[in-house]
Amino acid sequence: MKPLLISGLSLVSALGDGLDATWNALREGRSALAPCEFEELPIDAWVGEVQGLDTRLPADFSVFDCRNNRLAERALAADGFEQKVARAIATYGAQRVGLFTGTSTSGILTTERAYQTGALPDDFAYAETHNTYALGRFMRARLGLAGPSFTLSTACAATAKLFAVASRMIEAGLCDAAVIGGADSFCGTTLFGFHALGVMAQGPCRPFDAARNGISIGEAAGFALLERASEAPEPGALLLLGTGESSDAYHMSSPDPEGTGAAFAMRQALADAKLTPEEIDYINLHGTATLVGDAAEDKAVTNLFGPATPRSSAKGFTGHTLGAAGMVGAAVAAIAIRHGLLPGSPHTERLDPAFASGHVLAGRHAAVRHVMCNAFGFGGVNCSFILGRNAP
Repeated sequence: MKPLLISGLSLVSALGDGLDATWNALREGRSALAPCEFEELPIDAWVGEVQGLDTRLPADFSVFDCRNNRLAERALAADGFEQKVARAIATYGAQRVGLFTGTSTSGILTTERAYQTGALPDDFAYAETHNTYALGRFMRARLGLAGPSFTLSTACAATAKLFAVASRMIEAGLCDAAVIGGADSFCGTTLFGFHALGVMAQGPCRPFDAARNGISIGEAAGFALLERASEAPEPGALLLLGTGESSDAYHMSSPDPEGTGAAFAMRQALADAKLTPEEIDYINLHGTATLVGDAAEDKAVTNLFGPATPRSSAKGFTGHTLGAAGMVGAAVAAIAIRHGLLPGSPHTERLDPAFASGHVLAGRHAAVRHVMCNAFGFGGVNCSFILGRNAP
């Protein structure tokens, strides 16, 4: 693919609002995971909750008001992202800026609360809150966009796949720039659902630890603005270099233990970026801290890159943010590139002895130019993308 310029990037997670808050936590090795207190649900687990989401949306957008869209609104305000989209609209026109969003549960919390009342309230707005496209509908109205738009709901790979979507839409000439990203927020369906599956950790999650015992759920929202890069991008410009996707359909909720689909997506991303495995300086792993998932990813990564390439998962910082995990990965990759940081893995104390040596447990500084990000979802959906810094 032709590289795309990432001219805007924002993230809100339990670590705080904006890339600076994320950077500070990563360099300090500070996790945001804490015991679950969300709506006093009877769940004994640790989570990454975003605080302060009790503020309603502006009156003009009140029909869209729900926790998920409030989280998205916070991400629009972070890192000057809304202003960067406005500049893109002024440059290309609203009809030439695409909008591609991702989420797993959208605003289902609103529907849960509505059912708790015994009857749906008169002002209940399913299409603007719970529907999968509710996030896209809100973003389109909020930003004044008129280009092509749709929402993906491919579980934990949703926002990672949007990097591939945007590159194809721009390459096909359907838009000149694209706003991509999404949000996933807490609701009873998610928290009780994963608890029922028996995959939520006791205490904070510990990716790739010998004693790992499950995931910690987090919530987040993040967005990126992608544009065609010039023939000579500015030195240091952040670029999307390649993407890879696969669907191995091995099992509804378990990955192929050989990591076959994951390896295919990573190879495809390398080929798309015209890079070799040796040119990847850091891998942001999906790493959810499940027994089978971590083992499969370690095998796939090690078979392709060897044992020494630095790698870590951000889940110990933010929790597993489900459909928003791709945007968390993009933010971590951008920070690694800009600040020369290999993030560690808080709560991971002893690496599983069956795994490769390249796992970074304590963050350290290093030269980073190319980063691969992995995101894998239920149903065997696998996605990898590569971000890079243009050489000075």
